[in-house]
Amino acid sequence: MRVKGKRLNHTPRKKVTSCLAVGVIVCGAFSLSACAPLGPNYQDPDVDWLARWQPELYGQASVAADALDLSTWWQRFNDPVLDDLIIKAQHQNPGLKIAGLRILESRAVLGVASGLQYPQVQQLSASGAYVGQQRGGGEYRGFTSSEAAFNLGWEMDFWGRFRRGVESADAAYFASVTNHRDAQVLLAAQVASLYYGIKTTMQRIEIAQNNVTLQQRSYEITEQLYERGQDSELDLQQAKSQYLATEATIPGLQLILQQQRNALGAVLARAPNDLPELDAIDSALPQLSVLSIREIPAQLLLRRPDVRSAAWQAAAQSAQVGIAQADLYPSLSLFGTIGWSGDSLEATNDVVSLAAGPSLSWNIFNYGRLKNNVRAQDARLQQALEGYRARVLNAAREIDDAASRVAQTQASQKILDDSLVAAERSLAIATRRYQEGYSDFQRVLDAQARTFRQSDSTITNHGDHIAAIISLYRALGGGWQQATITTLVPEPTRELMAQRTDWGDLLEAPLNNPPAVGSPVATSQEQGASP
Repeated sequence: MRVKGKRLNHTPRKKVTSCLAVGVIVCGAFSLSACAPLGPNYQDPDVDWLARWQPELYGQASVAADALDLSTWWQRFNDPVLDDLIIKAQHQNPGLKIAGLRILESRAVLGVASGLQYPQVQQLSASGAYVGQQRGGGEYRGFTSSEAAFNLGWEMDFWGRFRRGVESADAAYFASVTNHRDAQVLLAAQVASLYYGIKTTMQRIEIAQNNVTLQQRSYEITEQLYERGQDSELDLQQAKSQYLATEATIPGLQLILQQQRNALGAVLARAPNDLPELDAIDSALPQLSVLSIREIPAQLLLRRPDVRSAAWQAAAQSAQVGIAQADLYPSLSLFGTIGWSGDSLEATNDVVSLAAGPSLSWNIFNYGRLKNNVRAQDARLQQALEGYRARVLNAAREIDDAASRVAQTQASQKILDDSLVAAERSLAIATRRYQEGYSDFQRVLDAQARTFRQSDSTITNHGDHIAAIISLYRALGGGWQQATITTLVPEPTRELMAQRTDWGDLLEAPLNNPPAVGSPVATSQEQGASP
């Protein structure tokens, strides 16, 4: 074989021998890379008390096969305005958009980790030069030289460093998906709570205004009687004081109402006072029946998005322990270089060079740095496992607290309703007896004050009962739907990102969803999960 007139001195025997050696090295490296990766294989930690925890939800919930899907629990309220607000919030809320963009970020990070399993060095280099020389006799001579080379380096995944890296990135990706679901849960509960908080405050303002009208009428009558000398100034001042005190409660309630409207506007990414959806609503609050769910709370608890996020975060950290342990052992790499160099001088021939072989590197003297990194990663794993258990415990507490609040507010409601009926009857009797001259005006004032307090307490408790039911739905993990790439990030945003950066198919490819409750990493690997 000749290259521009220069013979390459390779005999067939040597060529065969070197090819066999390289083949043996490559096959051996691939077989070594198939070894089990270092580090622990993650499993969800056991929560021993959970199997025995079967709350009755204090009679506020029943398990029914035909129960309403918790993913759209707000439809139980039969309020089209609320349905519309939640749909708009799911498209417009800034926090939910950020959670969706973090999924795109984690897809890209997973692509980085996956790419490290392939040759890490793929370098093409080329250079050229022109050399000119002026001789003493005025003769000018010049020549050109150039060279090109392609370098390839591949660290074999003998200890599972890169496989654990993919495992960690895969778990982090699923954590970003469950974080997005948790953001949906919190968003739906926040919109519903603010919406019915607004209606509750509107009804409280109406009650206050009605009582102001009633008490103002009493004050005017008392004033007329006083001017005719038929009543004392004491009755006049007491009526005036009570009337003004009730009227003074309205500005505070109107402030609360404005703050609630602004909070709802912020959730919808609106400017203050930009909520035309609320212009035509009334203050009526729904009467809700017993909560019906499909499964027992203990099963729902483990599938809460925030609990799954804690599990995936622990799984991602578990893989980091294996990555750190791989640094304690030698790394085996294959390298190869093919190059060419030549010039324009006729006296020299072009040269083609080829080099290939294995490379071994080992950080022997690291002064405990690598071992302590393993220990640090293991401590972080244990923190993540304890964080998971704490998240489960907190979820159970939230379910129990919400259920208890539902039960207590419902029990209080019947008492308050009966008390309001009695207060209204007392006011009617006191007013008639005063008009007939059988009692003084103080009895009327006292009855008016009690009626106002009982009316306000009754509607406030009704609003608290609805808020408790919303909290129970949130505690059970309801209110999220499986996202798609089109619902994850709005199309205008994706178009802007595509114009700014080459995203390949990551802005269009379907999303892989996390496996069911169990062993997250093992299940995702069995399913070949990828973003």
